[in-house]
Amino acid sequence: PVLPGNLLIVFARADDYFFGVLHSRAHEVWSLRMGTWLGKGNDPRYTPTTCFETFPLPWPPGQEPWRDPRLHAIAEAARTLDEQRRAWLDPPGASEADLKKRTLTNLYNARPAWLQQAHVALDRAVWAA
Repeated sequence: PVLPGNLLIVFARADDYFFGVLHSRAHEVWSLRMGTWLGKGNDPRYTPTTCFETFPLPWPPGQEPWRDPRLHAIAEAARTLDEQRRAWLDPPGASEADLKKRTLTNLYNARPAWLQQAHVALDRAVWAA
């Protein structure tokens, strides 16, 4: 079982656009620069006040132009990334032992070409907005 801890941060949004912006390289770099560092390993820590609240989103939350093609490009790229990751994490017919090895950490450590391409497409869409 997964038990969320006190450092869990939840964004109560269900749209692919928002998911895409937060999964972009732009937000990753911003978060690493603006976040805090924790522990002996000096691990990055995402803090909403310094990472999210200061991030220059393409549009302010609640003021997104839902008909803007740039917003739709971000949403589509994010949806593709999510669908591809889900397909890798839970392929039909996979054994329980195989599924235990299929984690996001293992996926990103392997960084297959399709994953890299999905992130490049997402990053281009975010930068274009």
